Amino acid sequence: MTNNQRKRILFLCTGNSARSQLAQALLTHRASDYFDVFSAGMAPETVDERAVKALSDLDIDTSVLYSKPFSDFDGQHFDTVITLCEDAQAQCREYDNATQQLAWHLPDPKTRQQAHAFSKTLQEIDDLISLFLAAEFPEQFAVQDSGDIALNPIDFYKGLTDDIRLRTLMLTHYHGELCVCELMEALDEESQPKLSRNLAVLKKSNIIVGRKHGQWVFYRINPQLPQWAKSVLAQTTRHNISLIKESINALKAMSNRPSKDRFCG
Repeated sequence: MTNNQRKRILFLCTGNSARSQLAQALLTHRASDYFDVFSAGMAPETVDERAVKALSDLDIDTSVLYSKPFSDFDGQHFDTVITLCEDAQAQCREYDNATQQLAWHLPDPKTRQQAHAFSKTLQEIDDLISLFLAAEFPEQFAVQDSGDIALNPIDFYKGLTDDIRLRTLMLTHYHGELCVCELMEALDEESQPKLSRNLAVLKKSNIIVGRKHGQWVFYRINPQLPQWAKSVLAQTTRHNISLIKESINALKAMSNRPSKDRFCG
């Protein structure tokens, strides 16, 4: 792609010392054939050494990074202007010479109270850049999911909107496979028809699959789900384990649970 064909991108932040520098370096690293990338600050400060280190740890070039004022770009056209903090968005709510303007409001890594704050911010920026690249150049950057089935995201997220269905998915993710009697015990649900109706919704959407063994049907997360859906279920379960802790304990105390040995193979 020639210089005239590359799109011009400007990242704006208050100090142009961390977030906008991370974004400029990362987008340049990932897509310099498609974009000319710049950054600036409303009140520029020295580039933070921790931002430079986070980039250098990933072998991303930082040699061109330096802090500069927004006024340096007065009158210049950009295909996209992206603000990275609320202050920059408030001061530059509409850039006259931009085809489009986006607002990615991220916490300032300099004040985040957590370990590896700059690396965390860099990862969050990378996620947003991945989305941006997929939207701008879908043929080159859109993710081709490895899942074996087509999953409608509306059906998928509808499946998570009911308490029984959500906890069923979290429990089957945690345990691997559960039968109807185990789910009734875990969810403290006395109505098998009610549970079966919710399981039918998940089956129709291809989110879970069942296999019959004797009098029971055992359910698990569909192994052919696309990776994005598996990640949603995994992260939801991991970060909300308290939602199913009582259910896990109920299963531990359950007597006469179907033995895996009786249906393995």
